[in-house]
Amino acid sequence: MDRRESIKSLLVGSIASGAVVTGCAPGETPIEKTELLPNPGKYGRTPKEASRDLKLNESQFFTESEIDTIAILCDLILPPEDGFKSATDAEVPAFIEFIVKDLPYNQTPIRGGIMWLDNFANETFGKTFKTCSDSEQKNLLDQIAYPNDVKPHLSQGAKFFSTLRNLTLTGFYTSQLGVEEIGYKGNAPNVWDGVPDHVLQKHGMSYEDDMLPKYVDQSKRMDLAAWDDEGNLIS
Repeated sequence: MDRRESIKSLLVGSIASGAVVTGCAPGETPIEKTELLPNPGKYGRTPKEASRDLKLNESQFFTESEIDTIAILCDLILPPEDGFKSATDAEVPAFIEFIVKDLPYNQTPIRGGIMWLDNFANETFGKTFKTCSDSEQKNLLDQIAYPNDVKPHLSQGAKFFSTLRNLTLTGFYTSQLGVEEIGYKGNAPNVWDGVPDHVLQKHGMSYEDDMLPKYVDQSKRMDLAAWDDEGNLIS
């Protein structure tokens, strides 16, 4: 299993069990489609929530230079490979821009981390991180990418990179591209055609001929069963 497959296998369970569900307050109608988010599409929002999204998207937190650096980092964390899309293909930098406005406590750690990284790059190679070559950028990140092995004086950089890595993976694997890559289908109706014969035989049981059509008649699978007061099936 390669790196990309490992990431997918770790995430698919968490997405399946923790898929985002948004509701609305009594009397409010969810907005089915909006252009408020960086990746527009169908998502549930109350009018109040949609208004807040619009307000957040009307402002810009990161400078263009900071966005450039974030984009480089995102694609170093999750690059395009073997037919897979990159983090920037899924507009992850825009996701991170939205997140730091939606959750402001991320603003100082991310902006401060970019400043730290530029300073580290300047001390090492005499230039900012985004102007370093690919090999120089990877050299710098290799020193802060493994928190358990990082040198004490690089601990701040390791914390920043861990935060950005988490945001990058979250942004990608909750985007349409990421969900399609995982192959997650979400909750989908299935067809039940009764307990398999070999299972019934194993337990010495069988369906009654007159009851079987009532339980597993697929033409009536959307009908609700009706029972009388004594618990007998009516239809």
